[in-house]
Amino acid sequence: MIKYFKIFALTALVGLSSCGEDFLTAYPTASQEAGGDATLGAIEANVASAYQILLFDSYADYQYNSIVLMSDLRSDDIFKGGGDAGDQAQLYRLSQLDATPLELPEGLWNIYYSGLSRANNAIIACLNAVDVSQDDLNRLSAEAHFLRAYYVHWLWKFWGNIPYFEEDLDAPFMAPQYTADQIYEELIEDLDYAIEGDKLPMSVDDADDGRVTKAAAMMLKARVVMYQQDESRYGEVLADMVEIINSGAYKLVDNYASIWVREGEFCDESIFEVNHLPEGKDWGAAWQGYGTNLPAFISPNELNGVDLLSGESDFVGGWGFGPVRPEIPSIFEDGDERLAASVNQFEDGTYTERFQNTGLFLAKYAAREGYNDAPYTVDLNYENNLRIFRYAETLLNAAELIAMHGVAPVGGITAQWCLDEVRKRALNNNFVSIPATEENIKLERRREFLGEGMRFWDLVRWGDTDVLTENIPEYSSVRTWEPYKKYLPIPQSEIDRTEGEFKLNQNPGY
Repeated sequence: MIKYFKIFALTALVGLSSCGEDFLTAYPTASQEAGGDATLGAIEANVASAYQILLFDSYADYQYNSIVLMSDLRSDDIFKGGGDAGDQAQLYRLSQLDATPLELPEGLWNIYYSGLSRANNAIIACLNAVDVSQDDLNRLSAEAHFLRAYYVHWLWKFWGNIPYFEEDLDAPFMAPQYTADQIYEELIEDLDYAIEGDKLPMSVDDADDGRVTKAAAMMLKARVVMYQQDESRYGEVLADMVEIINSGAYKLVDNYASIWVREGEFCDESIFEVNHLPEGKDWGAAWQGYGTNLPAFISPNELNGVDLLSGESDFVGGWGFGPVRPEIPSIFEDGDERLAASVNQFEDGTYTERFQNTGLFLAKYAAREGYNDAPYTVDLNYENNLRIFRYAETLLNAAELIAMHGVAPVGGITAQWCLDEVRKRALNNNFVSIPATEENIKLERRREFLGEGMRFWDLVRWGDTDVLTENIPEYSSVRTWEPYKKYLPIPQSEIDRTEGEFKLNQNPGY
């Protein structure tokens, strides 16, 4: 779908094609000198520049950085796969819970700090607005605060104790290191700003697909608060979920599989997603373009076969990373339509088996025929949109807060109703209501969001990390969970760049 980014992000004039070691610097546009007056056009250009970072979810900084894959590799849903253990060795280390300061997916660090810098620049522009209507200014400022929180929340989840800044930094471009708890408070401040006062619409019409909404800000706040296990704010988050539900702006679509194809982009249950286009990315251009590499990355190598679970024949081959673990089909009930929509299975001999092959592959973002007409560098330029927040998560958040954390129901919404809504769509004529217990809600989240990068973070916040310790020699996966592994080691290259009062301290355990 040629939507928001095609029109809006192309107006961003600065920082779209390059980024280097000075990514902590906020670059003003040509029409707004640093700290100077900002017209509506200058503000929009800065906000668009901040949005563009969303398009780097798969390849940027000359590395493969899909946030979905980077999140799921430490879970109990997938293996690393690829050519062998040494193929993208940093990802294998990530999956084995033994990343080191010298070998880890540090591209994420550069990408999301670039996002922080650009969001700062947009916020600064808003503060220096000239001849801009209050409504426009409110919306653009709220979008920028959301984007800053979105990028920083990933840095916070992966690394915890990180440098943070809100102003343009002078040479040598260093910032103080905050604790994870301090970063959490900064996230809440930005998200409350975006949510309060109706600066953002609850939803958008087709012309604005891809822009931040109030619902998106509420969903990000829910993820942040629930990951922090901040019980003092659980009531606020439940109220937000109920507001989204009662708004009528979103609903579950009838066919779960329809979410993941082109026609399902920006569907009725899509609260926020990234609009990829099949163009612009190249191996030698590390910070530009609109396509995604994720479909090629996770699809079986040299594929020539029909998916045995869905019967679909339009899938095409890729690199064979992220094979689904063999026990995953067994977590689904008979008749659950989410299995075939989430997992692909191909007959032996129809693809080239690679490292940790299970015969099962991630389906939601799988490479498909007709989803890539890029004239060059095809593997980097699939058009599959990345779904970030879906209405199903709203429902399951509410169910969890009420049933698992004891938050008093709001507005007549019950945990049982929320759980039943999700299951009715998934099971259709096979639907049977099951009690809204802790065990059932946790399992439903795993089924609903398989392959969407949520499982590991759920296990950590629930304290269910025992399942991450394993010894599976037949799949070359032997790993041990320790509490300090909640955070990755800070890249040694970043520590080496800092000095004096800004010297970065390594996370404990590394």
